Amino acid sequence: MIDWTGQRAETTELSISYVRAGQGEPVIFLHGWPEWKRSWLHNLPVLAERFDCIAPDFRGFGATIAKSGRLSEGTPPQLLAKDLRDFTDRLGLEKVALVSHDVGSFVAQQFALAWPERVSRLFFVNCAYPGVGQRWGDWQLFPETWYQQFHQKDFAAALVGSSREACRIYFRHFLTHWTHQKHAFDDHLEEWVDNFMANDNIQGGFDWYVGVSRFRRRMMQDGALDIPKIKAPTYLLWGAHDPVLRFEFTDKLGDYFERHTLERAEDAGHFVHFEVPEVANARLAAFLSGEIG
Repeated sequence: MIDWTGQRAETTELSISYVRAGQGEPVIFLHGWPEWKRSWLHNLPVLAERFDCIAPDFRGFGATIAKSGRLSEGTPPQLLAKDLRDFTDRLGLEKVALVSHDVGSFVAQQFALAWPERVSRLFFVNCAYPGVGQRWGDWQLFPETWYQQFHQKDFAAALVGSSREACRIYFRHFLTHWTHQKHAFDDHLEEWVDNFMANDNIQGGFDWYVGVSRFRRRMMQDGALDIPKIKAPTYLLWGAHDPVLRFEFTDKLGDYFERHTLERAEDAGHFVHFEVPEVANARLAAFLSGEIG
């Protein structure tokens, strides 16, 4: 059994809440939004039988505490990548495999570009990568990306957190609309509400959108960015029915990943690891052990 109350790692800037289980090659799981370390609850118990599985809460999420409070510029991916480096340093991990989703995919890429010698493998559950380019601002995507603008408003967190029912309505929307398996989160909705009603986590999650907005605006204006390719072996398990990170966005992966394998998850949307965990766990185990990819 995994103790989801977790452990703590103290860095200069953060008191990081994380869970750790298993033994073997260290694998760090990086969550997305609206998530925190518990989003890996279907995966860690299985993969911990073969790997040293570590799942932290990002700055502003879950039970992680920023010692100096909020930052006016939000929490951009570069900062979260630095937080990850400090976290791995604190745990004494020189090289790790990274499994990431959504927000975590931004962070994993930043980490792999800044400290490539510290990454053995990369596994993405869908992936927000620079090749999406100007499509972030495509008018056809506007009905799905409205929340990215809303989260940057100074009243947004107060509105969503004005009552438990308001919070429930808001997060239930994403946990159903972004899924292909519409009942995947039915038994976990109240836990999600508990999490986001605590520790100023609504604002903490919204601060991510403030922080990443400059990067997104740059892509909308300039198109796909010209940056070095990531060299680490990479596997992408991408939900066929993701309405935001659409499967069609995978067309530029070869421009950013030197060695990558792409698989379309036919029965999943945005949360592949939560919707079809058996598929995700099988691919994760095979890729992390070097059997595929």
